Amino acid sequence: MLNNLLSKALVVTTTQLTMILIAVASIFLVFIIIAIIKMYRLKAENKKLMETNAFRDSDESYKDFTSSHLYDN
Repeated sequence: MLNNLLSKALVVTTTQLTMILIAVASIFLVFIIIAIIKMYRLKAENKKLMETNAFRDSDESYKDFTSSHLYDN
């Protein structure tokens, strides 16, 4: 009798399984949409930062040190 009761409790119908899969897929779809929105926002912010003068100033301050005494030039 316990075996019969346990087997009936573990039975999942196709409709229940479909509803669970739709719910899980919906949650993942929301996460994917949020990730795409954040990616475009970060891309726009990066583009804005690359156009500022602060980035250009720091890039021009780099000096090439490969001709130092360590390389015997």
